[in-house]
Amino acid sequence: MAGNMLANYVQVYVMLPLDVVSVDNKFEKGDETRAQLKKLTEAGVDGVMIDVWWGLVEGKGPKAYDWSAYKQVFDLVHEAGLKLQAIMSFHQCGGNVGDIVNIPIPQWVRDVGATDPDIFYTNRGGTRNIEYLTLGVDDQPLFHGRTAVQMYADYMTSFRENMKKFLDAGTIVDIEVGLGPAGEMRYPSYPQSQGWVFPGVGEFICYDKYLEADFKAAAAKAGHPEWELPDDAGEYNDTPEKTQFFKDNGTYLTEKGKFFLSWYSNKLIKHGDKVLDEANKVFLGCRVQLAIKISGIHWWYRVPNHAAELTAGYYNLDDRDGYRTIARMLTRHHASMNFTCAEMRDSEQSEEAKSAPEELVQQVLSAGWREGLHVACENALGRFDATAYNTILRNARPKGINKNGPPEHKLFGFTYLRLSNELLEGQNYATFQTFVEKMHANLGHDPSVDPVAPLERSKPEMPIEMILKAAQPKLEPFPFDKNTDLPVKDHTDVGDEVLLAPV
Repeated sequence: MAGNMLANYVQVYVMLPLDVVSVDNKFEKGDETRAQLKKLTEAGVDGVMIDVWWGLVEGKGPKAYDWSAYKQVFDLVHEAGLKLQAIMSFHQCGGNVGDIVNIPIPQWVRDVGATDPDIFYTNRGGTRNIEYLTLGVDDQPLFHGRTAVQMYADYMTSFRENMKKFLDAGTIVDIEVGLGPAGEMRYPSYPQSQGWVFPGVGEFICYDKYLEADFKAAAAKAGHPEWELPDDAGEYNDTPEKTQFFKDNGTYLTEKGKFFLSWYSNKLIKHGDKVLDEANKVFLGCRVQLAIKISGIHWWYRVPNHAAELTAGYYNLDDRDGYRTIARMLTRHHASMNFTCAEMRDSEQSEEAKSAPEELVQQVLSAGWREGLHVACENALGRFDATAYNTILRNARPKGINKNGPPEHKLFGFTYLRLSNELLEGQNYATFQTFVEKMHANLGHDPSVDPVAPLERSKPEMPIEMILKAAQPKLEPFPFDKNTDLPVKDHTDVGDEVLLAPV
């Protein structure tokens, strides 16, 4: 019986604090981190996730990598008997929700931008975003002779060489490849640092000279040299109906609008494909899984234009699946898909945002499962309450436990954002422990679950036409129960969980 039940076990990881390695690339929190990891181990957690910041490790100069602080952290994780998911964080920390420290991309890379500011993502007004290099420079040798993609590949190669001990030991099980701002595969369409406020539609961010030239060439090739990038899509904090592009029967439904949206979203898919191909070559044969993160853009999901998703680069409409295309690209690299907002309920959202996080989660998870991927999730905002945990549990096993073997669908893993002393205290810790237990199908911690096979070489490149076949027809998501069959009780209920709370 336990053997059959084990197929329902969903691994739980916890994201380490953003500043576990200091802004000057030192690890000074050894005792604190050791104590926190001990409490995670006692809670039955499977592992931790960590940002490995490009701006820290290669901060001193091209290829002058310093991994020493990260090695010290990884040693503690290994000692604690926890698994490790490492994020190749090629983006800036600072300027997004929950960012408490500021870690820019390397200074010597930003210096190139002093003479060529078009290496940065740019909005229509000409404002540059220095969080992440524009995908327009993926293949431009502007960085002391290297292209952006070569810099990412060299960084990952150095990581593999320096972290061999942890790769060989099976401590590192997952390499999440950063592909944009906040480590997510998207354009920086809703930057708080530039005044964006929820639920603004955001802006298209493709007005650097490299992407503009690419668009002009694509339009000319399509027989429309007169087409320009959109000038009618409004500003960060507009609502869709305020813009010519997104309003009912707006530009997004015209031939020109569709051409632009295809180009914009395809560039993002090709960017992911290119960087993952390099990651696959680097980690070939290692017992790791590659992963990417997709942003949970749940606002304006309930209106036909899906404006906020479109500006971020997800060409998702009521009759077009903008996530299954990404999932199909991932199948080539044996990569998994990590999605967010797993804790959100529609009822918690304001009416004006036309937000639907539950439907969005169901669509994206179904898209990944239909393509045969491992799908993982995170919460978007920090929560300690039973309601959030029970929403995650429902999404982790949409049709509940199967006592006779694997459930029809389940998440491969879930990562909780993020580790803090608040999580590890009193009632919060007791509730979290119960949550981990339920994710593990009440079986206790089992490190033998889901062993990782050596990474195989990516399949041959898939023509974009083949990827785009996944967009239509847009299928209904798989059925999800309203509530989980293994709930965490609210601590106001009288029940076993309350007994766990320190007296």
